[in-house]
Amino acid sequence: MSGLEQALFNLKFTAKQLNRQAVKAGKDETAEKAKIKKAIQQGNTDIAKLYAGNAIRKQNERLNLLRLASRIDAVASRVQTAVTMRQVTGSMTNVVRGMEGAMKSMNLEKISMVMEKFETQFDDLEVATGYYETATSSVTATGTPQEDVDKLLNQVADEAGVELHQELVEATPSKQKVGPTEQEEDGLGQRLRALRG
Repeated sequence: MSGLEQALFNLKFTAKQLNRQAVKAGKDETAEKAKIKKAIQQGNTDIAKLYAGNAIRKQNERLNLLRLASRIDAVASRVQTAVTMRQVTGSMTNVVRGMEGAMKSMNLEKISMVMEKFETQFDDLEVATGYYETATSSVTATGTPQEDVDKLLNQVADEAGVELHQELVEATPSKQKVGPTEQEEDGLGQRLRALRG
Protein backbone atom coordinates (compact mmCIF):
# COMPACT_ATOMS: atom_id res chain seq x y z
CA MET A 1 0.00 0.00 0.00
CA SER A 2 1.45 3.35 -1.04
CA GLY A 3 1.67 6.42 1.17
CA LEU A 4 -1.42 8.02 -0.36
CA GLU A 5 -3.51 4.89 0.04
CA GLN A 6 -2.35 4.54 3.65
CA ALA A 7 -3.25 8.18 4.29
CA LEU A 8 -6.67 7.61 2.71
CA PHE A 9 -7.28 4.60 4.95
CA ASN A 10 -6.21 6.55 8.06
CA LEU A 11 -8.44 9.50 7.15
CA LYS A 12 -11.49 7.29 6.63
CA PHE A 13 -10.79 5.43 9.86
CA THR A 14 -10.44 8.68 11.81
CA ALA A 15 -13.68 10.07 10.34
CA LYS A 16 -15.48 6.88 11.37
CA GLN A 17 -14.11 7.14 14.92
CA LEU A 18 -15.20 10.77 15.17
CA ASN A 19 -18.70 9.88 14.00
CA ARG A 20 -18.90 7.16 16.65
CA GLN A 21 -17.78 9.61 19.33
CA ALA A 22 -20.43 12.08 18.10
CA VAL A 23 -23.11 9.40 18.47
CA LYS A 24 -21.92 8.70 22.02
CA ALA A 25 -22.00 12.42 22.85
CA GLY A 26 -25.55 12.57 21.46
CA LYS A 27 -26.60 9.71 23.74
CA ASP A 28 -24.94 11.42 26.70
CA GLU A 29 -26.81 14.63 25.84
CA THR A 30 -30.13 12.76 25.79
CA ALA A 31 -29.32 11.17 29.15
CA GLU A 32 -28.50 14.58 30.64
CA LYS A 33 -31.82 15.98 29.35
CA ALA A 34 -33.65 13.11 31.04
CA LYS A 35 -31.82 13.96 34.27
CA ILE A 36 -32.89 17.61 33.88
CA LYS A 37 -36.53 16.59 33.58
CA LYS A 38 -36.29 14.31 36.62
CA ALA A 39 -34.55 17.00 38.70
CA ILE A 40 -37.21 19.59 37.76
CA GLN A 41 -39.99 17.18 38.68
CA GLN A 42 -38.34 16.66 42.07
CA GLY A 43 -38.00 20.42 42.54
CA ASN A 44 -34.18 20.49 42.44
CA THR A 45 -33.63 23.56 40.27
CA ASP A 46 -29.93 23.93 41.05
CA ILE A 47 -29.21 20.32 40.11
CA ALA A 48 -31.31 20.75 36.93
CA LYS A 49 -29.11 23.72 35.98
CA LEU A 50 -25.98 21.56 36.38
CA TYR A 51 -27.50 18.86 34.18
CA ALA A 52 -28.52 21.53 31.64
CA GLY A 53 -24.91 22.75 31.49
CA ASN A 54 -23.74 19.16 30.95
CA ALA A 55 -26.33 18.66 28.18
CA ILE A 56 -25.21 21.83 26.40
CA ARG A 57 -21.56 20.77 26.62
CA LYS A 58 -22.40 17.35 25.19
CA GLN A 59 -24.40 18.96 22.41
CA ASN A 60 -21.47 21.25 21.53
CA GLU A 61 -19.08 18.31 21.71
CA ARG A 62 -21.27 16.33 19.31
CA LEU A 63 -21.48 19.22 16.84
CA ASN A 64 -17.72 19.82 16.97
CA LEU A 65 -17.02 16.12 16.39
CA LEU A 66 -19.40 16.06 13.42
CA ARG A 67 -17.79 19.18 11.94
CA LEU A 68 -14.34 17.68 12.31
CA ALA A 69 -15.48 14.36 10.80
CA SER A 70 -16.93 16.27 7.86
CA ARG A 71 -13.67 18.14 7.29
CA ILE A 72 -11.65 14.93 7.48
CA ASP A 73 -14.07 13.31 5.04
CA ALA A 74 -13.50 16.23 2.65
CA VAL A 75 -9.74 15.69 2.86
CA ALA A 76 -10.25 11.95 2.29
CA SER A 77 -12.20 12.75 -0.88
CA ARG A 78 -9.35 14.90 -2.14
CA VAL A 79 -6.81 12.18 -1.34
CA GLN A 80 -9.04 9.69 -3.20
CA THR A 81 -8.91 12.03 -6.19
CA ALA A 82 -5.11 12.10 -5.99
CA VAL A 83 -4.94 8.29 -5.86
CA THR A 84 -7.19 8.04 -8.92
CA MET A 85 -5.21 10.69 -10.76
CA ARG A 86 -1.99 8.82 -10.06
CA GLN A 87 -3.47 5.60 -11.45
CA VAL A 88 -4.70 7.34 -14.60
CA THR A 89 -1.37 9.13 -14.97
CA GLY A 90 0.39 5.76 -14.93
CA SER A 91 -1.91 4.50 -17.67
CA MET A 92 -1.32 7.63 -19.72
CA THR A 93 2.46 7.23 -19.29
CA ASN A 94 2.21 3.74 -20.77
CA VAL A 95 0.22 5.11 -23.70
CA VAL A 96 2.82 7.82 -24.33
CA ARG A 97 5.57 5.19 -24.33
CA GLY A 98 3.54 3.23 -26.86
CA MET A 99 3.20 6.38 -28.96
CA GLU A 100 6.97 6.89 -28.92
CA GLY A 101 7.52 3.33 -30.13
CA ALA A 102 4.91 3.75 -32.85
CA MET A 103 6.39 7.05 -33.99
CA LYS A 104 9.82 5.45 -34.32
CA SER A 105 8.52 2.77 -36.63
CA MET A 106 6.02 5.19 -38.26
CA ASN A 107 3.41 2.43 -38.39
CA LEU A 108 0.30 4.55 -39.03
CA GLU A 109 -2.09 1.81 -37.93
CA LYS A 110 -0.29 1.40 -34.62
CA ILE A 111 -0.15 5.19 -34.15
CA SER A 112 -3.90 5.40 -34.76
CA MET A 113 -4.63 2.64 -32.22
CA VAL A 114 -2.42 4.27 -29.61
CA MET A 115 -4.03 7.69 -30.19
CA GLU A 116 -7.52 6.20 -29.77
CA LYS A 117 -6.43 4.53 -26.54
CA PHE A 118 -4.97 7.83 -25.33
CA GLU A 119 -8.21 9.71 -26.08
CA THR A 120 -10.21 7.02 -24.28
CA GLN A 121 -7.91 7.24 -21.25
CA PHE A 122 -8.22 11.01 -21.28
CA ASP A 123 -12.03 10.83 -21.40
CA ASP A 124 -11.99 8.32 -18.54
CA LEU A 125 -9.82 10.76 -16.59
CA GLU A 126 -12.36 13.53 -17.20
CA VAL A 127 -15.21 11.31 -15.98
CA ALA A 128 -13.27 10.34 -12.83
CA THR A 129 -12.25 13.94 -12.20
CA GLY A 130 -15.83 15.15 -12.66
CA TYR A 131 -17.11 12.54 -10.23
CA TYR A 132 -14.60 13.43 -7.54
CA GLU A 133 -15.11 17.16 -8.01
CA THR A 134 -18.84 16.63 -7.52
CA ALA A 135 -18.15 14.49 -4.45
CA THR A 136 -15.81 17.02 -2.87
CA SER A 137 -18.08 19.98 -3.64
CA SER A 138 -20.89 18.32 -1.71
CA VAL A 139 -18.84 17.13 1.25
CA THR A 140 -21.21 18.58 3.79
CA ALA A 141 -24.20 16.83 2.22
CA THR A 142 -25.34 13.87 4.28
CA GLY A 143 -27.17 12.01 1.55
CA THR A 144 -30.45 12.39 3.42
CA PRO A 145 -33.41 13.34 1.23
CA GLN A 146 -34.17 17.06 1.56
CA GLU A 147 -37.89 16.36 2.20
CA ASP A 148 -37.02 14.23 5.25
CA VAL A 149 -34.74 16.96 6.59
CA ASP A 150 -37.45 19.60 6.11
CA LYS A 151 -40.08 17.39 7.83
CA LEU A 152 -37.85 16.84 10.85
CA LEU A 153 -36.97 20.53 11.10
CA ASN A 154 -40.66 21.49 10.91
CA GLN A 155 -41.58 18.87 13.52
CA VAL A 156 -38.95 20.09 15.96
CA ALA A 157 -39.85 23.71 15.24
CA ASP A 158 -43.53 22.97 15.94
CA GLU A 159 -42.59 21.35 19.25
CA ALA A 160 -40.49 24.39 20.14
CA GLY A 161 -43.10 26.83 18.82
CA VAL A 162 -40.77 28.35 16.22
CA GLU A 163 -41.58 29.26 12.61
CA LEU A 164 -38.88 28.00 10.20
CA HIS A 165 -40.75 28.09 6.89
CA GLN A 166 -39.14 31.27 5.57
CA GLU A 167 -35.61 30.14 6.52
CA LEU A 168 -36.15 26.74 4.85
CA VAL A 169 -37.35 28.30 1.60
CA GLU A 170 -34.23 30.46 1.42
CA ALA A 171 -31.91 27.57 2.33
CA THR A 172 -33.33 24.95 -0.08
CA PRO A 173 -30.65 23.89 -2.56
CA SER A 174 -31.34 24.15 -6.26
CA LYS A 175 -32.40 21.03 -8.14
CA GLN A 176 -30.09 21.87 -11.05
CA LYS A 177 -28.22 18.79 -12.32
CA VAL A 178 -24.42 18.91 -12.16
CA GLY A 179 -22.41 16.57 -14.33
CA PRO A 180 -22.55 15.03 -17.78
CA THR A 181 -25.74 15.06 -19.87
CA GLU A 182 -27.63 11.86 -20.62
CA GLN A 183 -26.16 11.75 -24.14
CA GLU A 184 -22.63 12.10 -22.76
CA GLU A 185 -23.33 9.38 -20.20
CA ASP A 186 -24.68 7.06 -22.92
CA GLY A 187 -21.61 7.67 -25.06
CA LEU A 188 -19.28 7.06 -22.13
CA GLY A 189 -21.23 3.92 -21.18
CA GLN A 190 -20.87 2.56 -24.71
CA ARG A 191 -17.14 3.27 -24.69
CA LEU A 192 -16.79 1.54 -21.33
CA ARG A 193 -18.59 -1.56 -22.64
CA ALA A 194 -16.37 -1.51 -25.73
CA LEU A 195 -13.25 -1.33 -23.53
CA ARG A 196 -14.42 -4.25 -21.43
CA GLY A 197 -15.50 -6.30 -24.44
